[in-house]
Amino acid sequence: MPHPAPRSDPRPIRSITPTIDIYIKLAQYPILAHEIRVRMREELFQRNIIDEETFNAEVKAKALESQRREGLYDPFGQEQAHIWQKRKDRIRDFQTDAYFANNLSLSLLDAIVEDVLNSQPGHTDSIELTFNPEIAPWEMLFRQGELYEALPPERQEKVKHHLQEIKVVLIKGMISDQLRFIAVAKHVLSIADLRLIYQRRIGGGKIGGKAAGMILALKILQQQPQDGSPDISEFVEIPDSFFLGSEVIYDFRLMNHLDSYMNQKYRPLEEIRQDHPKIEAEHMAGRFPEGILANLRYVLQEFGNDPIIVRSSSLLEDNFGFSFAGKYSSYFCPNQGSEKENLLDLLNAIRRVYASTINPDAILYRQHHGLIDYDERMAVLLQRVRGKQYGRYFLPTIAGVGFSRNPFRWHPKIKRESGFLRIVWGIGTRAVDRVDNDYPRMISL
Repeated sequence: MPHPAPRSDPRPIRSITPTIDIYIKLAQYPILAHEIRVRMREELFQRNIIDEETFNAEVKAKALESQRREGLYDPFGQEQAHIWQKRKDRIRDFQTDAYFANNLSLSLLDAIVEDVLNSQPGHTDSIELTFNPEIAPWEMLFRQGELYEALPPERQEKVKHHLQEIKVVLIKGMISDQLRFIAVAKHVLSIADLRLIYQRRIGGGKIGGKAAGMILALKILQQQPQDGSPDISEFVEIPDSFFLGSEVIYDFRLMNHLDSYMNQKYRPLEEIRQDHPKIEAEHMAGRFPEGILANLRYVLQEFGNDPIIVRSSSLLEDNFGFSFAGKYSSYFCPNQGSEKENLLDLLNAIRRVYASTINPDAILYRQHHGLIDYDERMAVLLQRVRGKQYGRYFLPTIAGVGFSRNPFRWHPKIKRESGFLRIVWGIGTRAVDRVDNDYPRMISL
């Protein structure tokens, strides 16, 4: 039987599975395939499809299984170290292709390949966007944004719309998807600002409303005034900060079988109050993923022996129209013990912040403002406490809380809409939770 004549319109080889599609595509880049797969794994880890620790454990398990399949029953004695490493490298590539094919799009792979090609020596960067920022890897967005911001003003004006789109995608992914926030943030945050947040974010998700509002206020106050008012930019800064992303609480609850409490907000208030001590106790007994623990150990190294404040930063907190002041918990960590004691203290503070999401007062506040159906994920803001040593005590020189409206008009010139500050000496908790025998100072604005 004769063979059919070859087609005159050859078509690209196409496999019946997306995993093989990826393998065939990367076979066209024999040298760059390694770097491309590194970037593919970064996307898998960043998007919480699988964490790096679990991925590496699977690679090792499959490598051992492949040895047995090939007749090696003493895996570490019958195979030389460099052969074992080669075996793991090949299986790591197969696992990368499989996870990417089953969870992410081929258009994202195309964007990764293009970015790797563009980063090769001798490549001339184009100022036009040739990829979709909404699906592109974040590292690709940072590099393109840095390229735009480095352009001379006249060339930068031509790509202003591209730069804003990149910033909006990064802001939505890391900081906030609230449109009123984005409308301001895209004009005052630079790519360098966004990269710093990215580098100091632990885990996936957003950094939460409190952290977002703090950063936005900082960048607005650091702008050069255009109306002749005093320039205070050099006097405004925030303490050294790290951000525990809003997805980490999901990992924590899943790992510790606490997911059943997600619907607690729909129970009667009396039942919520009755259950809260038990729920808090279960949170306090919870474990954290090893990757998060490693990052928190790094934070403790960075802060040295300085005290740390662990602050709630939920997605709704400090939002437009809803302050959530005092509804969620924040805790001070003295950070003066051994490494093990300091880590335990920090973890307990984070556990308490997580438990405060089901705090009856917070749930009542959300019910009152029609926010009960919102998926209120909790991020955590970790900050170095600034202050001075006074004998046995360490405390800030000054602290306070600001209000946008002033109900106290002790002089006709004071405008209610200008707001006021309540200032105290020492820790700012006393400015929020007022006590009878204290001496705060109120300053009208």
